[in-house]
Amino acid sequence: MNTIEKRAKTVDEAVMEALIELGITSEQANIEIVDKGANGILGIFSNKQAIVRVSKKMDLSEIAKDFLNSVFEKMDLEVAIEIKMEESNVMSIDLSGPNMGVLIGKRGQTLDSLQYLVSLVVNKQADVYIRVKLDTENYRLRRKETLETLAVNLASKVRKTGRKFSLEPMNPYERRIIHYTLQDNKFVETHSEGDEPYRKVIITPSTKK
Repeated sequence: MNTIEKRAKTVDEAVMEALIELGITSEQANIEIVDKGANGILGIFSNKQAIVRVSKKMDLSEIAKDFLNSVFEKMDLEVAIEIKMEESNVMSIDLSGPNMGVLIGKRGQTLDSLQYLVSLVVNKQADVYIRVKLDTENYRLRRKETLETLAVNLASKVRKTGRKFSLEPMNPYERRIIHYTLQDNKFVETHSEGDEPYRKVIITPSTKK
């Protein structure tokens, strides 16, 4: 039973009965006061009861898993979901199964969009901000390594030719990887241009002397 309705002389009594029946504490419950019942001096002689509706709060991991399962069901995908809560309010979600390329999408765009949606759903119910990290088949690490290699190779090209180079549009996370990889390279400089979602990194010859 996910939600129960209780009636009692007072709201507190009705809530307590509901909590006992559900086997939870008030911190674990969603409490809705349907009717406060009788109160005040005249309420002493009234038979009107307080009515509350109480349900158990879902665990944030359960909320994320339920949302993802509903999405995958509509996509007709069979996906195993593993969720871990890490330190500093980080929820790490790993997806596995056949056809994971569909979830990754071009340059990880589908995976990024899914991560964004899960974050919205989870943080709507969270008391503090939860950072959601969604990954499959270790894509995030592989993509990071690919971008680091790309950055080094392009920096070498810019140094040799003396000409700037514009990368393809990237999300903020991927742009940071490029900037961070080349931040100590004394031969080139990086900056970002354009508006989202078409903002891209520009690598130019260093102006430092």
